[in-house]
Order: sequence, then structure tokens, then C-alpha cells
Amino acid sequence: MPPKKDIVDFSLLSVENVATNAGVEELLLHTNYGSITTRYHITPAESSPAVVWVGGAGGGLDGPAGGMYPRLAHLLSQTNIASLRLHYRFPNHLADCVLDTLMGVAYLVSRGHSNIAIVGHSFGGAVVISAGAQSPDITGVVAMSSQTYGTDLAPKLSPRPLLLLHGTADEILPDTCSRNIYARAHEPKEIKLYPNCRHGLDECRDQVDHDLLLWLRFTLAGNTGE
Repeated sequence: MPPKKDIVDFSLLSVENVATNAGVEELLLHTNYGSITTRYHITPAESSPAVVWVGGAGGGLDGPAGGMYPRLAHLLSQTNIASLRLHYRFPNHLADCVLDTLMGVAYLVSRGHSNIAIVGHSFGGAVVISAGAQSPDITGVVAMSSQTYGTDLAPKLSPRPLLLLHGTADEILPDTCSRNIYARAHEPKEIKLYPNCRHGLDECRDQVDHDLLLWLRFTLAGNTGE
């Protein structure tokens, strides 16, 4: 099935719980144009904050830095912040991937979550910036190792905070990409550059984990966790 061209009528038809294991629900969000594969990390608290995690051009559920998304989703769940890891229906098709992300946010809202952040890596940085500018339900946006194509809406994120993370040794997308986005975005905004760290953020994994967890906990719950 090719990417959807007419995106006006994109809607959720049903949600299928494929399996539940160790507090994580394997969900398929069935839409009128294909299914979105997700992993929902449950929290016991009602109306808790939440995070939507999206990948790069190839999609995927695990993210950079050796599986950052499930790793941090597990840690966040311990402080009552839920997560939805999401795999695009049509990876590398920006408009469709933005729709998938917005659908993930809407699903979390339907589950009673409020204060929702979205996090994306590489191509996913453009996805979350575009999505963040289009939904009032999004509280904050994090773009890691982001491309610049598709980030024209960065100025419209304000007053929601934007965090940009990038390695200075990125061999795919130079850190000038995030610095360009930062220059165009309005406050509140923050950029962190990691010396000698490449596109996948493996070399700075521990520091990125720390910085991202700190930002998410503060932005979503006012709790540093430290």
C-alpha cells in the first residue's frame, strides 16, 4: 500500500492488544489507511504525563544509542510517566509519519494522559517538530541528531519547549543542522552538543540518557528524579 496522499480523513478505526508483557502492551492502532505498530508502557497513575518516541527514516521501536527508547521508557514508568513507542506505517514519508505521531498522541489522550512530550531521532526530529507545532496536546518536543528538512514549523512550537541534542562528530547529519533549527526556533529552547559523539549517539549514551531523562521529568512532571 503506497503512502496516503489525501490525509484529510485519516482516522483511528480500532486498537488491537496483541500481547501484554511486563507492563508493556503490544498494540496495533488500526487506521483507515494501515496499522501503526506501537509499544505502550503502562503506569498505574491516572492522567499521568506521557512520551511518544519515534524513529528515523527507517522507523523502528528502539531508537538510537543501543535501544534508548525501551530503556528510558522503563525508567520513566517508575516515576509515573507513560510511553508509547511507535513504528511508522510508511517510514521516510514525512507527512504520513507526522500523522502517525499525532495519532499516537491522540491515543494517549484517549487513555487519559495529559502533558505529552514527543521525541524523535534523525528524520524523526523533523517529524516531531512538525507534529509538535500542530497539536495543542503536546507539551514539549525533543529532536536528536535532527535533519533540517521538514523543520520549517520550528518557530511555531513556542511557547512549548524544544530540546535539541546532537553529536559534534555526526557523520550523517552535522551538528549545524540542530544549530540551524535552534537559531530559527523561539524560546523556550535548549541545545546540547556532545563532543566526539556520532549520529547514533552511542559514544555519549550515558550523558544523553541523563540529560533527556532530566528534561522530560522536569518538563512533564516538574520532577527531576534526582
